[in-house]
Amino acid sequence: MTSPSLRQSPGIRAGVSIAVAVGVYGVSFGALAVASGLNVWQTQALSLLMFTGGSQFAFIGVIAGGGGGAAALGAATLLGLRNGIYGMQMNALLRPRGWRRLAAAHVTIDESAAVAMGQEGPTEPRRGFWAAGLGVFVLWNLFTLVGALAGNAIGDPRQWGLDGAAVAAFVGLLWPRLRNREPVAIAIICAVVTAACIPFLPPGVPILVAAAVAGLLGWWVRGPRDEGLEPDFDTGRETS
Repeated sequence: MTSPSLRQSPGIRAGVSIAVAVGVYGVSFGALAVASGLNVWQTQALSLLMFTGGSQFAFIGVIAGGGGGAAALGAATLLGLRNGIYGMQMNALLRPRGWRRLAAAHVTIDESAAVAMGQEGPTEPRRGFWAAGLGVFVLWNLFTLVGALAGNAIGDPRQWGLDGAAVAAFVGLLWPRLRNREPVAIAIICAVVTAACIPFLPPGVPILVAAAVAGLLGWWVRGPRDEGLEPDFDTGRETS
């Protein structure tokens, strides 16, 4: 039986909730991948081995447009760069060891990183990370298989609004952290930047641009605050 402490864990609850919201969207990838010309095994291999939704959709988007494997892999790699940044953050936050480090690297995605960074305390970030990462991995692959096997029988999955469920889950994670004016302002600016970039950049790239803007804004806002925080080594001198 699951211990009461685990059932009441905010990290696990958040991780499981977002895993359900995001994992179900795997049915869309499965159906679209088969429609793009991949077979069921190729589709499933992408979800098992690549396991990053944005990169997977970019890959099949290039294939569906008549591009070759190298071009598809390049597009997927570009969008996957963000996971490397998440990986550095998660390594510093969770400090996994041994085989857990390899497992953590594989399930470090938008959702697991967001849940982990949204938790407080010494244990909840770790619980949230694994609950979201493993939960999304299992459900994403399960529903990828469902979508790939069902194929055209389920119609166009983009009309179901499942992508909206993933966005809603992210908003639910973000909203409690917007307690001050500065985070709210940065979030609004990044949303505007993302919307402005969508007509001109490939899918997934606008969010990378917005992340860079957020980083620059955060550095610019915190910079003036950090000035003068260095210890004043002259205060302890004796005066004659």
